[in-house]
Amino acid sequence: MMDVVIGTGKGFFPLESDLMEMAQTKVHRKKRQVTILIIWMILWEVGSESIQYSVLEETESGTFVANLTKDLGLKRGELAERGAQVVFKGNRQHLQLDPQTYDLLLNEKLDREELCGSTEPCVLPFQVLLENPLQFFQAALRVRDINDHAPEFPTREMLLKISEITTPGKLFPLKMAQDLDAGSNGLQSYIISSNPHFHVLTRNRSDGRKFPELVLDKALDREEQPELRLTLTALDGGSPPRSGTTEIQILVLDINDNAPEFAQEQYEAQIPENNSLGSLIITVSARDLDAGSFGEVSYALFQVDDINQPFEINAITGEIRLRKTLDFEEFQSYHVDIEATDGGGLSGKCSLVIKVLDVNDNTPELTMSSLTSPIPENLPDIIVAVFSVSDADSGQNQQIVCSIDDNLPFLLRPSVENFYTLVTEGALDRESQAEYNITITVTDLGTPRLKTQHNITVTVSDVNDNAPAFSQTTYTLRVRENNSPALHIGSVSATDRDSGANAQVTYSLLPPADPQLPLASLVSINADNGQLFALRSLDYEALQAFEFGVRAADRGSPALSSQARVRVLVLDDNDNAPFVLYPPQNGSAPCTELVPRAAEAGYLVTKVVAVDGDSGQNAWLSYQLLKATEPGLFGVWAHNGEVRTARLLSERDAVKHRLVVLVRDNGEPPRSASVTLHVLLVDGFSQPYLPLPEVAAAEARADPLTVYLVVALASVSSLFLFSVLVFVAVRLCRRSRAASAGRCSGPEGHFPGHLVDVSGAGTLSQSYQYEVCLRGGSGTTEFKFLKPIIPNFPPQGIGKEMEESPTVRDSFLFS
Repeated sequence: MMDVVIGTGKGFFPLESDLMEMAQTKVHRKKRQVTILIIWMILWEVGSESIQYSVLEETESGTFVANLTKDLGLKRGELAERGAQVVFKGNRQHLQLDPQTYDLLLNEKLDREELCGSTEPCVLPFQVLLENPLQFFQAALRVRDINDHAPEFPTREMLLKISEITTPGKLFPLKMAQDLDAGSNGLQSYIISSNPHFHVLTRNRSDGRKFPELVLDKALDREEQPELRLTLTALDGGSPPRSGTTEIQILVLDINDNAPEFAQEQYEAQIPENNSLGSLIITVSARDLDAGSFGEVSYALFQVDDINQPFEINAITGEIRLRKTLDFEEFQSYHVDIEATDGGGLSGKCSLVIKVLDVNDNTPELTMSSLTSPIPENLPDIIVAVFSVSDADSGQNQQIVCSIDDNLPFLLRPSVENFYTLVTEGALDRESQAEYNITITVTDLGTPRLKTQHNITVTVSDVNDNAPAFSQTTYTLRVRENNSPALHIGSVSATDRDSGANAQVTYSLLPPADPQLPLASLVSINADNGQLFALRSLDYEALQAFEFGVRAADRGSPALSSQARVRVLVLDDNDNAPFVLYPPQNGSAPCTELVPRAAEAGYLVTKVVAVDGDSGQNAWLSYQLLKATEPGLFGVWAHNGEVRTARLLSERDAVKHRLVVLVRDNGEPPRSASVTLHVLLVDGFSQPYLPLPEVAAAEARADPLTVYLVVALASVSSLFLFSVLVFVAVRLCRRSRAASAGRCSGPEGHFPGHLVDVSGAGTLSQSYQYEVCLRGGSGTTEFKFLKPIIPNFPPQGIGKEMEESPTVRDSFLFS
């Protein structure tokens, strides 16, 4: 009954000398055992190849397991001499040594399921400990399973509820059984008792355990068999096999597969008008073959006007009673539909015809069979509604006339018996009217006439038949130059009379007519709201205006669109200061204007010419004398920049004057520029050489030949030369007081001679185009006339001086 597997290896660990001495001392054996046990715990993990033994579970205690002396290769009696012990972890002694033979025996019955549970194999390691010298051996005891447990279900009965409409092949997982045994002794399969509807499958879980699934082979019928009881058996693999069972109760759930059926399809009854209220007219009855709530029937009148219906039905009993007093003269036939409905919603119907004496006390009835709303626009002859009319009266009281308002684009057309169709008279336009409230009036021909009105609302659905329309055909937008990028400059707006997606408008820019216009870099448009944005800063001086097209398209199918023109005007900003053309301010020697002392008040000294790159009032220039050497001597005309003498000149006035003229535009804020003028007062234009005093002194020091020439000429003719020398001396004295000479020229190369002041903006006119130019330090002074216009100076002096000095190095040039 016992299998023993012996290992071939063993381990031996000699002790140190101190341990040997301690082992040889004469101490109490129990104390020695405690000491050895502590040492063994230290060396627990040290060992050799283990010896493995195998034993079946539930083997009786004391059963021989192995000859330990032989397996360890020891001498007979050595185990006793060395105090051999068997040690298991946890101090549980599953094995023991025979005190006589030291054979290895079972110390107790072993239950594999208790020791290892579902773990397989079930191995219990242990050690054999020897003393003198200390030595231990690794060993293990494997407890093998026997089929001592049968499969067991968690419950003795399972309940399944399966609908009778479940199709074959449907799987129903069941609770699995549990078998504490392992391996082949564990649960292996499931079987079910014989039946025509089900079989069972055995499935494997991921953890290796097996569970059953019930498979429907044949459809169930609750009416045929409302309940089934099956036995599910779990089998293990032992020999012989053990099993466990459970009962499966299957309740076949009913479906509502039977509608209520009336005993008669049509009932007939007659009632005089003088029957009392609540009197029983007839009882209808319907039967349902289903069970439970599906077989419970409730009754109701079908498609009736509760206000005019003189009958009522008991929902449970089916009794139809009079709920409204009838008049014998008003006898009529009522055709009443009765509906029987079960708990599952299925219904059956029957008809009841009730005849009464007729009087015209019943209003006509209208029953709407179909109503189409919304209806598409632009299509004629659309059927909007189909309805029937009836009157409970008879004879002429039953004759009915239907009508609608004349101002509606709809027509009533009679169809089959008591049926009418409501159709459109022509194509409708949703944009004109999107909704119609129609009142259908049903009138009988009795006396007095009774009528019924039925109101319906018909909406007209949209067709994309309207293109977006701009609020303006042309938009003019104004934006000031030097704007910030992404500036909102305006909006365009288009509306679409359609609705929904057909009315959703998107905006886009059209390609510009001028291919040179970089429209894509100038403006952009928000596709959703039509807002226009300037993409970059605009410059009025570069672009004053531009045009482009905008397209508005709806999102209908097909899409419709329209266009509008947008003109953008760039407004000038005062971003340019006035620029002085004359006198030029290019860093050269300052300009000197010569003014004769004999000049009268209002004498034109020169004209300041300036331009402004802006436009409009930003380019309107005004001139102002900002600084002057002698205030009040000169003035500047504010509108044309002419510098004139303000009074008569006198000998007391300084020779050299410095004027600062301010040129200001009319922008907001205003911008300005200034120009400096030098004015030299002279007695006339007879002097051939009019340098500044410091320049004259420098030239005198640099060229004494002139002095020698004068002296030589004076010695030729005493009187004549004396007079000349006196004249020259006087002139030299006056010249010493003259201001330093500067460059005085017309806008040479800068100011064209054809400019004419026609606007008062400061342009030099032709009548003033002459200047005197004195270049200091050049040794040459030029007097240029830009035009052969002689100023109002005495011409004799000029001509005389020219005749007297034809070869002088400083010459007068006419142009």
